[in-house]
Amino acid sequence: MTATTLPMGKAINAGLRRALENDPKVVLMGEDIGTLGGVFRITEGLQKDFGDTRVIDTPLAESAIMGTAVGLAMRGYRPVVEIQFDGFIYPAFDQIVSQVAKLHYRTGGNVKMPITIRVPYGGGIGAIEHHSESPEGYFAATAGLRVVSCSNASDAYTMIQQAIASDDPVLFFEPKRRYWEKGTLDTSAEQFPLHKARVLTEGTDVTLLTYGPLVTTALQAAKVAAAEGRSIEVVDLRSISPLDLDTVAESVTRTGRLVVTHEAPVFLGIGAEIAARITERCFFHLEAPVGRVGGFTIPYPPAKLEEFFLPDVDRILDAVDRTFIA
Repeated sequence: MTATTLPMGKAINAGLRRALENDPKVVLMGEDIGTLGGVFRITEGLQKDFGDTRVIDTPLAESAIMGTAVGLAMRGYRPVVEIQFDGFIYPAFDQIVSQVAKLHYRTGGNVKMPITIRVPYGGGIGAIEHHSESPEGYFAATAGLRVVSCSNASDAYTMIQQAIASDDPVLFFEPKRRYWEKGTLDTSAEQFPLHKARVLTEGTDVTLLTYGPLVTTALQAAKVAAAEGRSIEVVDLRSISPLDLDTVAESVTRTGRLVVTHEAPVFLGIGAEIAARITERCFFHLEAPVGRVGGFTIPYPPAKLEEFFLPDVDRILDAVDRTFIA
């Protein structure tokens, strides 16, 4: 049997294992990823099976980790870096945007940067400060980086392998509150393109576009809306940079309405770019302005208040309702 049921975290582990088996140049690096298996146990068992020269415990120094990954990439390796929590990525920011994103272009294509940067991100786990942020917008705004986010076990398994196989640097954002959600994983299934959006539920009244941690929430919203007689088409963006605007535009052309939701603040978020692009492309098909639902423009709140910060079913359906009033 090639189909099995796995939590998303275990599916990422399986994808990493397959990448290590298939290519001896794949090297994993990060804080506590070896003996411990990572804070979320995503790399559990990999150092035991592949050794400490391929699954490497690093010092607590994100800038040094990324600098080392750059050197390894220049020597023909495919380093996979784990940033332990989203909020810990900022010490490595300069390396990522000034070196990783630019070396391929700067060298006229002679130096490739096949680096995958795994980032557990987002809220919903009751974590402390610097452990629940959504920094994907910073990197999507940087030319030379690919930015993707999985939302389920099947995509997690295939997308991590596709990211590692890419000769371009990939920021691989993993919604940490979905690590334990189970899904069907079919290892024999044909791989869906890494940078293509996926229509999860077909609908006729409004397109609901999201990615990563809010895909589950969007599907819940669609079920509630269906019980009330409203048909929502849910689209999982999957790739944040580049954007698959063709799939989104096709959906909006059918439904005439669009709501975009993500955990990151609405102000200057991914939803703003999508709203502008879809308004340009689908102006004569839109029945209402594009709605956006996201976090508020504040630092991520303490754990006991995060439920008020994170978009939920009610906030998403309120935005859907507004597209019918406009």
